[in-house]
Amino acid sequence: MSERGELDLTGVKLNTGVWLVKVPKYLSQQWAKATGRGEVGKIKIAKNQGKTEVSFTLNEELASIQNAKGAPISAPREHPFMMQSVGGQTLSVFTEGPSGQSEDKPDGNNEKLTFEGVVVQRAECRPAVNESYMRLKRQQIEESSKPFRLSLQLDKAVTTNYKPVSNHQYNIEYERKKKEDGKRARADRQQVLDMLFSAFEKHQYYNIKDLVDITKQPVTYLKEILREIGIYNVKGTHKNTWELKPEYRHYQSEDKSE
Repeated sequence: MSERGELDLTGVKLNTGVWLVKVPKYLSQQWAKATGRGEVGKIKIAKNQGKTEVSFTLNEELASIQNAKGAPISAPREHPFMMQSVGGQTLSVFTEGPSGQSEDKPDGNNEKLTFEGVVVQRAECRPAVNESYMRLKRQQIEESSKPFRLSLQLDKAVTTNYKPVSNHQYNIEYERKKKEDGKRARADRQQVLDMLFSAFEKHQYYNIKDLVDITKQPVTYLKEILREIGIYNVKGTHKNTWELKPEYRHYQSEDKSE
């Protein structure tokens, strides 16, 4: 325990027994509002037909709780205890605080652990089911059922936040550049025919992509000219290729011999 500072074992010598009690969340929140070490309530222990009955009564000053709208709601004040056994477990309670020896050990850990006692009884503090309790539960259910996001109708346009646009500037620039790069000006018809005849002198078959790369012409304009001088093969070995009509063929000797 040297890493945590000193350990006060006075509670062991006194054989102190403590109770471990589970309380509702709202009750612990109200206790935290108590100023200083003021009284938060009273515990009553009584015997009823040989059976021990324990209850806690919350102070009237701490029984007022505000809801989400700021309206006050009276919290339950009576809280009977449901007693439970420790169940063969060994449970202990420790507290942590300053040791008061900072002058003697300026460089050491001045936190001190104090052994308060061994848990001898477990219990659950439950609110009595009455009108105050039902109002509190109704408020908790309403708060938990509220959606995290709400749709609101705006009276006027919001000018301080980001405005959606139909198309972003970088998309516009990309489309403009794409059109400029892909735009092909139509050349003179005879000039295109000369380029095509020159290409078919080298090879007999071409696909449309290769002819577009050679002539740098729009596809529709190039196909229009090809239909006049060429034949499109839809089957056979040279499927999906263009070749010249027989009356326009004039291949180089090496290609013709092949």
